[in-house]
Amino acid sequence: MLNHLILTSMKDIIFQIQIVLRGSKPKIWRRVLIPSDMSLADFHEVIQTSMGWENSHLHYFEKNNTFYTLKIEGDDFLDENNKIDYRDLTVADLLTKKHDRITYEYDYGDRWEHDIFLEDITTVNPQIKYPVCIEGKMSCPPEDCGGINGYHDILFILKNPQHKYYENYKDWLDERFDPEYFNIDEVNRRLHY
Repeated sequence: MLNHLILTSMKDIIFQIQIVLRGSKPKIWRRVLIPSDMSLADFHEVIQTSMGWENSHLHYFEKNNTFYTLKIEGDDFLDENNKIDYRDLTVADLLTKKHDRITYEYDYGDRWEHDIFLEDITTVNPQIKYPVCIEGKMSCPPEDCGGINGYHDILFILKNPQHKYYENYKDWLDERFDPEYFNIDEVNRRLHY
């Protein structure tokens, strides 16, 4: 586990993580720097904020067919095998070496699956406020649009003003919605809010 930084305290180790929305074309992704000892609950918030989601649905992390989520009263998700309450776990509990990968799913209905890659391991730079987004591309899809396939349908319709549902989607979406929009300064303001 993090062998080359063994003499460094976990609180001084920074993970460079790439978050990719699975199935997105063109690829919707973010690159973030986070403390390795960040709780999975806080990492969930970083993903939500950096991607642009609204945190209005349930989620889980998955590694090696084991699912990690917060136990919510009345939710029977954790009653099944291979389900763990992640309340006391950190990112470093799941990502232990460079190139490790986990899955993050948001919204069990739309099934927004994200591939989470540990790209690099480094040490704290005192001039940087963590977490921080350092790169990314494309806008996050709108909530409740039917998952990645529904989103691709919306993009197809928006390119075809003669389509019978064009006006419906124009009315439903925020008039400022631009699938190519990404503003790293806005993301970092939200991360530090």
